[in-house]
Amino acid sequence: MKDHIRDLVAHALDALKTQGMLPADVAPAFVIERTRSREHGDYACNVALLLAKAAARKPREIAEALVQVLPPSADIAKIEIAGPGFINFFLSAAAYQNEVRTILGAGATYGRSNIGGGRKLQVEFVSANPTGPLHVGHGRGAAVGDCLARLLGAIGWDVSREYYYNDAGAQINNLGLSVQARARGIEPEQTGWPEDGYRGHYISEVARAFLAGESVDADGQHIVASGNVDDLDAIRRFAVASLRREQVLDLQAFGVEFDVYYLESSLYSEGRVEQTVQQLIASGHTYEADGAMYLRTTEFGDDKDRVMRKSDGGYTYFVPDVAYHVSKWQRGFGRAINEQGADHHSTITRVRAGLQALNMQIPQGWPDYVLHQMVTVMRSGEEVKLSKRAGSYVTLRDLIDEVGCDATRYFLVARKVDSQLIFDIDLARSQSNDNPVYYIQYAHARVCSLQRQLVERGLGWNRDNGLAQLALLTSNYEQLLMVELSRYPEMLDAAAQNLEPHMLAQYLRDLATAFHAYYNGESILVADDNLRDARLNLCAATRQVLQNGLDLLGVSAPEKM
Repeated sequence: MKDHIRDLVAHALDALKTQGMLPADVAPAFVIERTRSREHGDYACNVALLLAKAAARKPREIAEALVQVLPPSADIAKIEIAGPGFINFFLSAAAYQNEVRTILGAGATYGRSNIGGGRKLQVEFVSANPTGPLHVGHGRGAAVGDCLARLLGAIGWDVSREYYYNDAGAQINNLGLSVQARARGIEPEQTGWPEDGYRGHYISEVARAFLAGESVDADGQHIVASGNVDDLDAIRRFAVASLRREQVLDLQAFGVEFDVYYLESSLYSEGRVEQTVQQLIASGHTYEADGAMYLRTTEFGDDKDRVMRKSDGGYTYFVPDVAYHVSKWQRGFGRAINEQGADHHSTITRVRAGLQALNMQIPQGWPDYVLHQMVTVMRSGEEVKLSKRAGSYVTLRDLIDEVGCDATRYFLVARKVDSQLIFDIDLARSQSNDNPVYYIQYAHARVCSLQRQLVERGLGWNRDNGLAQLALLTSNYEQLLMVELSRYPEMLDAAAQNLEPHMLAQYLRDLATAFHAYYNGESILVADDNLRDARLNLCAATRQVLQNGLDLLGVSAPEKM
């Protein structure tokens, strides 16, 4: 509908240019947006306000002239001019009824578009170190990242999901030392325990498996534990594989899959880190000081130059990060999005600076970043801080076991990512209208129940007749529900384009509210065949949009509850 109104306004602008009221070269970047209240119409346009200076006229005069030459449309019932010159469009009942037909005709594809044009896009998310179970923060990243990938795929991007395993560096060495200490019977706080060792109970589990000579399959590798507590390399390989396998299983339980698992260690084994360093040196953006090598990141917006190679010869962590992103670019991802925790904020400028310094024609501001804030888990009004297994944090598996996959996914994506999130376990478990997941799924199940009630009452449903009788949907409840349904395509577009999946979660709750009000306020299975068919078609359209939206969240749409 926005596109239709935009076309009408464009025709009116051309007409005023032909009349000489507007300069021929004027091209205002006007917007069509929904009004906050339907009392002021369904859509509003600001074009007249933008033309005042070019036309040397008051905005209301321009608005009046535009309205006079707007082409007629069966979808527009009335047009009004408001305030300083906004043009408000009131849609006809037929416009909303036609949207019901569109929904039922499009089915699972309703709301989808081809804005992305099949271009390649990569979403990297989770990317947790393989040093322990996934925590609730990783869970938020998984929910947000997976939903972003689904949304962007729905508007036509060719999306690849990627997980970057930091399987090299100090944290992996600490993991190996921790498992080795446990295997030797050393407990935290005892002499011999590594200074930065991992203390969770899961370390003891890995140590027991290593001593028992167990095997683990991870990412195509079959690793058998040697049981030799003096072989730190073997312990490290087994521990990393064990925890990587556990993380994959947790993500599968969460309904999240990846197309690519990229290993940090491969950047070294394939020479990509050294190659990137040599390119940066050749670019002339590096210098040496106090035995260290620096990159002039200040030339690209950083607040200070960053160390690339320390005085001891080791590279700082942002060097492999740059090499990794060079790999993304070389794999053809003209657009890349990193979904990470807010603690990665400081890496954005230096990674982008490193990419710019390579002189590879990588666009400024590439890649995009979506950073999520922390999650606080509450139960019975008190914060839950510890997991029995992890020992220092709440794991993703804890939440899934407590409230199920659907509620976990919805709750972790329901707030804007830059807002801190409180995960209320009691609310997520409740079967009440206060629980948004239950409320939305119940709306879907309620529509499904109508089909069963039809059979029980011996009534019929002629869908084709229902499409012909949509003009009978005149009650206020029906009008509000149709308005809500019509918002789905533009909401989907906005959520994907703005990288804000919480918009979808909020929309589904609004749609469920409109449907529950309709279900409670009107009798659906009435005796009149024509009205019953029309109302059942409206309910079927509601079910379709609920199902489409829940699928993009990765949440199920149950038929019974």
